[in-house]
Amino acid sequence: MRILLAAALSLGLASPAFAQDTAPAPVDTPPSTDPQGDFAIVGVGVGLLPDYEGSGDYSVSPVPAAIGQVSGYRFILAGNRVSVDLIKDGYGPTWDVQAGPIGVVNFNRNSRDAIDNPQVALLDERGTAIELGGYVGIGKTGVITSDYDRFSATVSYRYDVAGVHSSGILTPTVTYTTPLSTKALVGLFASAEFVERGYGRTYFSVTPAESARSGLPIYTAGGGFKNWGIGAVGMRSLTGDLTGGLQLVGGVVYRRLSGDFADSPLTRVGSPNQWIGALGLAYSF
Repeated sequence: MRILLAAALSLGLASPAFAQDTAPAPVDTPPSTDPQGDFAIVGVGVGLLPDYEGSGDYSVSPVPAAIGQVSGYRFILAGNRVSVDLIKDGYGPTWDVQAGPIGVVNFNRNSRDAIDNPQVALLDERGTAIELGGYVGIGKTGVITSDYDRFSATVSYRYDVAGVHSSGILTPTVTYTTPLSTKALVGLFASAEFVERGYGRTYFSVTPAESARSGLPIYTAGGGFKNWGIGAVGMRSLTGDLTGGLQLVGGVVYRRLSGDFADSPLTRVGSPNQWIGALGLAYSF
């Protein structure tokens, strides 16, 4: 099962938002471990991220990631989020169902020092939101190119329990990954986010006091369709193959803000076009 999940680490390093699904085995590579055996793949990357949602400025940040299996249950740690699949899956070309808990630590605008834009830096800091929830999904291994390519679709919902924005986020995601050889693979994915009103008020609104201090116009954002995004990832073995050893992983994600979120003064002094890039190394054991 180690080779089934190796590609998902590249998804995690490229964009934690898209790292909930398992991944395919490389072509013509037999399983090297018990499908129900315990293992872990760990990685760390350097990510290029917007200073805040809607920012036109970017900063570099470390992005940790880990994927593994304990007693048949799979877990994924990708940057600021963690998820666990509580349904044990079969092995080989098959359909499988995914379901389990998900947690995200949201650092958006929790430090003025991390924001380059002088007007946005004058707005009130936000606390660190703790978003907890769950996800369900379905996947199919053996779709187009071989017995090992994979398509999956998931829907997650999480709610801020720390009282920062006190609202929920719904995220549908589709992912397709395919091996190119025993040493390389690529993946494509698309996602969208729908948020409740509290999210818009917290991260995209400008209060009268903030307007007087920053010069940005007063603005009240609501909820709804916040953004859509697409991305691509790749993974290449540096030692051994995708079943073990050292791998180079990387990816890029494009997200487009919409509605109240694109119209917000925070976005107007920034950009509705949001890019995320990452490059890192992973090792399995």
